[in-house]
Amino acid sequence: MIQLTHDPIDYYRLTEEVRRPGCGGVVTFLGTVRDLTDGRRTAALDYEAYPAMAQKKMAEIERDVRERWPVGELMMVHRLGHLEVGEVSVAVAVSCPHRDQAFEACRHAIDQLKLIVPIWKKENWADGTSEWVHPVSP
Repeated sequence: MIQLTHDPIDYYRLTEEVRRPGCGGVVTFLGTVRDLTDGRRTAALDYEAYPAMAQKKMAEIERDVRERWPVGELMMVHRLGHLEVGEVSVAVAVSCPHRDQAFEACRHAIDQLKLIVPIWKKENWADGTSEWVHPVSP
């Protein structure tokens, strides 16, 4: 499952939904809004996306991950809108028969999501300024 949402991400539900009897490895990655970036205090983040293209790219990532690893289930969810410090902005949950496969698949999924999915982030700094941040390769 892939999803863009303005609602808080229920990462417990995502983790439970990827669990499968034949999968001993379940990995969940959570990206959260941190309070300090490159020495600057962050007040909040705003995320925007081109939904049709973002979902298409997320589906490509899902297919790629499923081709490379024996995935039981995979879920990727990204928040859009205004997020405060500490809120979850992105979640990726993956199950595979073995833990090393699950870790590798999850890492690949989040790295590709950050690299190719058209989701833009605006940093809102504590000093009242803001700037759009361009994605950086992992």
